[in-house]
Amino acid sequence: MMEWALVILFGVAAVLLILSYTLTKKAKKAEQRELELYSVSFMEEINKLQQQMRNLELDNEILANQAGIDTTNKEQRELLRDALDLYKRGYSVTSIANEKELSEIEVQGLLSPFMKQTEGRKIANDR
Repeated sequence: MMEWALVILFGVAAVLLILSYTLTKKAKKAEQRELELYSVSFMEEINKLQQQMRNLELDNEILANQAGIDTTNKEQRELLRDALDLYKRGYSVTSIANEKELSEIEVQGLLSPFMKQTEGRKIANDR
């Protein structure tokens, strides 16, 4: 009688071991599929962002060409971009001049087209 109990217990243990192994394998496969889905969606998002960046770069190139802006001088363009960024964030012309090691007149010359737009909007909004 004791022998049969041991045989039954070993049999149940073997069945439980096999069942545990198969369930673990299924869980790993499901986890792998989920990870692959995240990876695919992440790559799609990256591709969309890259396409949007390419479109923005092309639009920028078209606008610069139509406006007659020289796009070959990268240093000047980066200086203008940095100065405009500081101006839009609320820095004064004096602060920008100090930051970029330029005179205030040079900074005003760089930002004058953008200052007029901003001031015009303020005046229009005040009415």
